[in-house]
Amino acid sequence: MVNILLIGSGAREHAIAEALKKSTQNPSLYALMAWKNPGIAELCEEYIIAKYDDLDALGKFAEKVNPEFCVIGPEAPLAAGAVDFLEEKGIPSVGPKKILAQLETSKSFTRNIMQKYSIAGLPKFHAFDSMDGIGEFIDMLSEEGKEFVIKPDGLTGGKGVMVQGDHLKSKDEALVYCKEILSKGKVVVEEKLDGEEFSLQCFTDGKAVIPMPAVQDHKRAFEDDKGPNTGGMGSYSMENHLLPFLNKEHIIQATDITKKVADALFTETGEYYKGIMYGGFILTKEGIKLIEYNARFGDPETMNVLPIMITDFVEVCRAIINQELDKMHILFESKATVCKYAVPDGYPSNPKKGEEISFAKPSSLNDKLKVYYASVEETGLVSSTQKLKLLGSRAVAFVGIASSIKEAEKKAEEAVSKIKGPVFHRSDIGTEKLLSKRTEHMKKISGI
Repeated sequence: MVNILLIGSGAREHAIAEALKKSTQNPSLYALMAWKNPGIAELCEEYIIAKYDDLDALGKFAEKVNPEFCVIGPEAPLAAGAVDFLEEKGIPSVGPKKILAQLETSKSFTRNIMQKYSIAGLPKFHAFDSMDGIGEFIDMLSEEGKEFVIKPDGLTGGKGVMVQGDHLKSKDEALVYCKEILSKGKVVVEEKLDGEEFSLQCFTDGKAVIPMPAVQDHKRAFEDDKGPNTGGMGSYSMENHLLPFLNKEHIIQATDITKKVADALFTETGEYYKGIMYGGFILTKEGIKLIEYNARFGDPETMNVLPIMITDFVEVCRAIINQELDKMHILFESKATVCKYAVPDGYPSNPKKGEEISFAKPSSLNDKLKVYYASVEETGLVSSTQKLKLLGSRAVAFVGIASSIKEAEKKAEEAVSKIKGPVFHRSDIGTEKLLSKRTEHMKKISGI
């Protein structure tokens, strides 16, 4: 009997739970959730509700269920040292130790590692712990004809980054924002990069690094990339596992950056990184640059890649833990995927909470449409109509899977459009119009 412990409550963890349950090992799942996600609860033998940093609750539950290993979804347990804590109890995890999770929890940590080990893809940057020198660094970028990006050093849930032109109109506004950040921690100032962003998630055991299909996320809340940044409104992947503006060489370059960072992390800390290294990259006219790393699966990108993974996910997890990834040949179906999130009206700044939404629940055997629950609680299921209460963040992810991006987008759009209640979504994700816009943008930058 294989017992697996899962930490997390979102759509990402729902997709992880589903991928684990598909295993021929027929595992029994146990979950620690921050709220009761109905999709995860349905797949679990047992679960508890606790805060992600409540290591006492985690320890008691782990001792009770005696898992072979733990899979950690969100960043908060990694930042709290859950991997170190479980390892002391003899339970290995798919997820990095706290010192390695700084890859995500500290932007300056990652930038400094890349600088120290001369790893390609590093933008011009400087980390500050006071206002001294910030104005001068912004002036220097300006003299070089570059705009700036202001980032809190720590975790921001994808919503703390401010970009010149988009969010900050002047140097004075930037300095005010820097002062606000410095009241809580370090601030990182970087050159603004022009290009197309993409997510490349990699499995790694600290030695081998294996990429998953490339995905493009959409951070802006509204159609045509307008509005405030969010945790991600949706994403798509192509049947050839590239993107319209990427070729195989770009994937090789991005994977090589991740491999070198993994090696540098071991050299620096003496610890092997075992888990997911998710690089947020950008293709510029100068080549591939790294925007940031996440120390876990992406949300929504997980919902694009795990449903089309052919290789047994439990075996992949074991290979990560036992450092045998170099023996694995991880396969994905040649399918396109489009993920669209239904989010509460008012999201992200003033989202509706406590109100009900409903939709017809698709068959669990439907491999062309997936539904993953996020920040919702179940209020009822009446003759296949799913009723859910909004908790205030992204609500439900609908994923279309097909042989072409056009068909996958159609499936996702049809499903998300049928949801009833105070929610909205971006109907342009995965459309030919938006994909063409991305391609034309890269042609313009490249001067083609």
